Amino acid sequence: MYAAIDAFIRYMTIEKNASELTEKSYAEDLKSLVEYYTDYVGNLPDPRDVDVAQLRQYVSYLHECQYSRRTIARRLACLRSFFRFCCREGFADHNPAKPLRTPRVGTSLPHFLTTEQVGRLLEAPDKEDAQGKRDRAILETMYSAGLRVSELVGLNLEDWDQDAGILRVFGKGRKERIAPVGSYATRALHDWVAVRKPNPKGGRDSEQAVFLNRFGDRITTRSIGRMLEKYLKETGLETVTSPHTLRHSFATHLLDGGADLRSVQELLGHKSLSTTQIYTHVSTRRLRETYEKSHPHAAPASS
Repeated sequence: MYAAIDAFIRYMTIEKNASELTEKSYAEDLKSLVEYYTDYVGNLPDPRDVDVAQLRQYVSYLHECQYSRRTIARRLACLRSFFRFCCREGFADHNPAKPLRTPRVGTSLPHFLTTEQVGRLLEAPDKEDAQGKRDRAILETMYSAGLRVSELVGLNLEDWDQDAGILRVFGKGRKERIAPVGSYATRALHDWVAVRKPNPKGGRDSEQAVFLNRFGDRITTRSIGRMLEKYLKETGLETVTSPHTLRHSFATHLLDGGADLRSVQELLGHKSLSTTQIYTHVSTRRLRETYEKSHPHAAPASS
């Protein structure tokens, strides 16, 4: 089993170009299966000895542990991919995860900020010191270009075409796309790059990276999360806000402003239009709320 898992993770890394976050999720999901067998069943079987009945018991165990439907659905998707790989590479003769039913997952609308709230957040960093300039540039760039936090930390100076006002971004699966950068983000980037000081011992990666930590090395996604928490406290915005909230806000505000769905899909780098359509639900809900507040005959009649 361990050899099959190691081979699968290498396959995801080398052949599928999976993101670091995807690799981590797959590793955690397979670790959960291993722990179930070793701690509750008493032995870890060979992949070819795993059958549907065993996996159904594993799913029941996940429900008993009160994992969310979304987490269980993700783990089942991982198992299907893993055993499909095992069949192809000779670790197994059949895919025992294929017949398993995925639990129905309700669609939750993404959390986003209003334009006024985004403005408050973007104004929070101190414009007079280097760290404040960096933080302002990070927030402006994420909102202006709709970047995932992993895409932001991966940006290199050569990816920024200052004359054209665009960024070359590498998204999920290292898929490349072009992201326009607005004037506010461009100004913030110029202010940050002017004071940016890479770690002289950090090598080429520190020299190339657009955004650096206080030591002059490439910033991490965790550091950006901590930075955002700091400004959320200062501005009094909802603590459920995450770096991805700025991407949600980017898409929602574009649709509110009249952008068509296909354009938003391309700007976000979504493979499927159905992934982008969730933002139309957000925009429609806001439109309905505005209508009910504004139209004299929209509110339900009082009895």
